[in-house]
Amino acid sequence: MSSLGDVLGYDFAEPELLVRALTHASARQSGDEIDNERLEFLGDAVLDLVIAEELFSDHPEWREGQLTWTRAALVNTSDLAERARGLGLGRHLRLGPSEYAAGADKDSILAGALEAVLGAVYLDGGLDPVRSVVRRLWADALHPDAAPSPRDAKMRFQEWCHRRHGETPTWRIVDDSGDEGDPERFRAEARLAGRTLGRGSGRTKRDAERAAAVEALAREEIDEDAAR
Repeated sequence: MSSLGDVLGYDFAEPELLVRALTHASARQSGDEIDNERLEFLGDAVLDLVIAEELFSDHPEWREGQLTWTRAALVNTSDLAERARGLGLGRHLRLGPSEYAAGADKDSILAGALEAVLGAVYLDGGLDPVRSVVRRLWADALHPDAAPSPRDAKMRFQEWCHRRHGETPTWRIVDDSGDEGDPERFRAEARLAGRTLGRGSGRTKRDAERAAAVEALAREEIDEDAAR
């Protein structure tokens, strides 16, 4: 727990809050109501607020739509899970037998745990520590020149889907070689309304999803200016 606190850059006054944030519902004992679901709910709201604040402050020229689409791109389940992996969050999770084998690497469990941790930071120290943690974890995305950028194909594709079809795309991981050194370990699909519009591969799930978005954008013959 102390090593996780070091990575977060935050020391808990009430460490039991962090323990709860890392306790998945599958680990809950009979009659025990302690798990991370309520903290996940709170952390989701706090994260949305902090990301919205940062984007609003850093991009005064953006209209509501661009702010909304960018926030959605930064806090989707896949992105949250990748940031949780960067923290090594999986090895700290408390999982029940039903999730023990593979649960520590599931996107939904990792994303929920990261939100729960942010909820725990908020309860323990208030909004300012959450801002500090979020700025650290999202440092690659939260600065005036970060978005939209050439590598943010997912965001551009999502914006195009909203503008052209009024729908949100989905991302599906279709293969995992299991080799951490494989530069094409993951293969992903970019999908809209049940159709696969692009495929891509990469070392991480996020890289594979971006590659799939690049192919989807090229296939639909959308240039970067139109996609912004």
